Amino acid sequence: MTTLSLEALEELARTVLVRAGTEAGNAAAVAAALVAADADGIASHGVARLPAYADQVRSGKVDGHARPALRQTAAATLVVDAADGFAFPAVRLGLERAAELAPETGIVAVGVHRSHHFGVAGHHVERLAARGLVGLAFTNSPAALAPWGGRRPIYGTNPIAFACPRAAAPALVVDLSLSKVARGRIMVAAQKKEPIPEGWAVDREGRPTTDADAALAGTMLPMGDAKGAALALMVELLAAGLTGGNYASEAGSFFTADGPKPRIGHLFLAIHPPALAGEGFLDRVAVLLDAALGQEGVRLPGDRRLAARARAAAEGVAVPDALVADLRRRAGG
Repeated sequence: MTTLSLEALEELARTVLVRAGTEAGNAAAVAAALVAADADGIASHGVARLPAYADQVRSGKVDGHARPALRQTAAATLVVDAADGFAFPAVRLGLERAAELAPETGIVAVGVHRSHHFGVAGHHVERLAARGLVGLAFTNSPAALAPWGGRRPIYGTNPIAFACPRAAAPALVVDLSLSKVARGRIMVAAQKKEPIPEGWAVDREGRPTTDADAALAGTMLPMGDAKGAALALMVELLAAGLTGGNYASEAGSFFTADGPKPRIGHLFLAIHPPALAGEGFLDRVAVLLDAALGQEGVRLPGDRRLAARARAAAEGVAVPDALVADLRRRAGG
């Protein structure tokens, strides 16, 4: 492993994307998002994805020069066309406008379509919480989950995220995939030629597997079994059906340079708490969270991420040597 500072890793990521044909502003947004994932200890959503991202820019599967376009379609609804580019500039555009509107309208819905992988779902809603808003995020992704009882994947792993501001502490962030693990973790295991635990996925024939490549070719297993599959169906309808994005079964892979464009969808809700709860909302949040933390051994969702983030800021992050070598080659250094 090679340890790099966050600044050095972000500069390396930005250079790789620019050399692949990404416009500088888009490259900066993507690089910042990937490095933020690594800083939080979420390597499956970090620079491990950069080779695939760069290859997709080169092949035209992702438009590195795309300019997202925003339309306000009603008093409290926004639609963003990501224009077959990276998700991060499009999401930022929509959420910045949502944060401006929410104090006037009470709640704002943002739909994003013709988009790509949007990284760590929790990061988007965490930014809303930093503006005093409650945030919800839904996204679909290329097919990886079968309907309960089936074998052919037609749903994505379909992450959902929630963030809530707190009065004197970092926002509470809940971020989870509806598969038992994020598909990116299997991708990382495949890159490292490592096995995965049994129970994460099945192969094409529906047999349990610990082989990461067989799992990627097969089907992820939903968390909560039938309940998780039902939630994945719900997210397909919210994130793609409602926004005009591709359903999972129509979306091209995030991991390969060939094939159709992903063109998935994302849905965000930004809620201004005083519109519903008056001015006492943060006090009520503290009552519930203090009751949870008053029990021995309890930690809140996101605490581990925040600790990793603090370590990374001070010490940098460790990246596999082979990946660093590949990125430096792509950067021309």
